[in-house]
Amino acid sequence: MSERAWKRTERKVARKLDGERIPVTGRARGSAPDVRTPWACVEVKHRKALPRWLLEAVDQAQASAQDDQLPVVVLHEAGMPHDRDLVVMRLRDFTAWHGELERADEG
Repeated sequence: MSERAWKRTERKVARKLDGERIPVTGRARGSAPDVRTPWACVEVKHRKALPRWLLEAVDQAQASAQDDQLPVVVLHEAGMPHDRDLVVMRLRDFTAWHGELERADEG
């Protein structure tokens, strides 16, 4: 049986963040993350395509960032408090900023 794309994606993200993929079997929604690290609880969403406007916003942040700046996009829903806003960035920018976390033996 071939492995589903979402499961492969979770495994790759877990390796990239030096974390552990938590199998779906036996867990209830919200009882455990897709990936657990000592410092983060990670939900991974794999989609055939991401919204074009979101990718363009990330590209815009990247294009305007200076060498010493982390390019991020803040998503705000009208009428909601700003402490519920979302921060989106590329994984490569995150790991470059916070240090490479990938396991040496995984490459």
